[in-house]
Amino acid sequence: MVTVKVHFETDSVDQLPQQPGARELLVELDRGAPETLSAQLERRLRDGVRHGRLKPGSALPSTRGLAAQLGVSRGLVVAAYAQLAAEGYLSLRRGAAPRVAAGPAAAPAPAQPARRPHAPARHNLQPNLPDHAAFPRERWLASYRRALKAAPDRELLYGDARGADAARAALVSYLGRVRGVSASEEHTLVCNGFAQALGLLCAVLRRAGRETMGVEDPGHAVIRGIVARSGLRPVPLPVDADGIDVDALEAATPDAVLVSPAHQFPTGVVLSPERRARLLEWAERTDALVAEDDYDAEFRYDRAPVGAVQGLAPERVAYLGSASKTLAPALRLGWLIAPSHLVRPLAEEVLFTVIAPQRLEQLAFADFLQRGELDRHLRRMRLRYRRRRDTLVGALGQRLPEVEVRGIAAGLHVLAVLPEDADERRVLAEARSRGIALSGLSEHSVGPPAEGALVLGYAGSSEPALRAAVKELAEVVSA
Repeated sequence: MVTVKVHFETDSVDQLPQQPGARELLVELDRGAPETLSAQLERRLRDGVRHGRLKPGSALPSTRGLAAQLGVSRGLVVAAYAQLAAEGYLSLRRGAAPRVAAGPAAAPAPAQPARRPHAPARHNLQPNLPDHAAFPRERWLASYRRALKAAPDRELLYGDARGADAARAALVSYLGRVRGVSASEEHTLVCNGFAQALGLLCAVLRRAGRETMGVEDPGHAVIRGIVARSGLRPVPLPVDADGIDVDALEAATPDAVLVSPAHQFPTGVVLSPERRARLLEWAERTDALVAEDDYDAEFRYDRAPVGAVQGLAPERVAYLGSASKTLAPALRLGWLIAPSHLVRPLAEEVLFTVIAPQRLEQLAFADFLQRGELDRHLRRMRLRYRRRRDTLVGALGQRLPEVEVRGIAAGLHVLAVLPEDADERRVLAEARSRGIALSGLSEHSVGPPAEGALVLGYAGSSEPALRAAVKELAEVVSA
């Protein structure tokens, strides 16, 4: 619904005629202009159609309703509508609401239309995404209803820029229990997803005079983009079987470093205990910050859980996570647990950008956590994802025995290393032309990778669908 903008000669809007339930329309009339009110109304409506503000098929207020909104006679509106209908801009039918015509008088298509979303793939091997169809709708709805019903009126205000008290308390309890995070509510910010959390952190570091942030190479291309757009310069640092190369980190001397120690994307490796210790020693010695991306550590299958690095050095590590992999990306729920000296500037960054994060979803999430619904959902999904992982790995072993599969112990994807004579770019192009959604190692690397590999997700496809996808993928690789 749009508002009405009119120049009135009255001191109070309470004096305007009201029609409860009537459609509203933004029309600006100037009673002091030399142009008549009728001509102004016709021109404003005509321009609205031409410029696309009034879309074809859109319903307009009735003549009586618009006259009341504008404080003019109904006859003036009737005449204006009739003229525009004669010109082909409006469609008028007895007993029906006036509508914008869908004919040639409607606004032309923009010269540069927005990019259309890609058509759904026939085979979904896209990495780093959960099975969104498994989102526990009924349980989430129950938490939302319970939280909304119980929330005092003050919870409908902006509130603390760091997020709702209940959500921060529930997060601290949950992350301490399952990830070994050491924090208090005072250090916790609830954000609109991981991307906002990282963007806030980078912006605060940039304001503090920091200039560079080390990033894993290979690593998520979008994350590198977030760092770069914040004004920090991403410094690529190699990753091997033990995680990020700390020798390279010490040589590069960035002001901060972003790592995914529990399950690196896209290689799937775990940061070794020796490198964890060296990473924290480097941060302490150089007064640098470690940003820990703990994006899917809840999903592990063949190994013991690996605790968060933040628990070892809370004042040197900023911990970032989200519900995008555990529940669904559409929730836009993320969190940032910060060292003491960053809490105030981070809260101020929120205040002066979005004022406060969305609140009702936080209250629902707090209820969801406190009632153990997330724990139950994760137990169900671990079993499902493990079956799908086993199916994918088994199908690759049967159809593509020449491919080396890595990073299978945890997460939502595997790394399938291609034979030396296989061209990764050709395989990607041909696979996508056949409707297979997947990713390549080179697409997440700053420089040319040492080997060609495919990053294959298994979370979003059923077991029969995974077998069918690998069958077709094998035809592509072998061609």
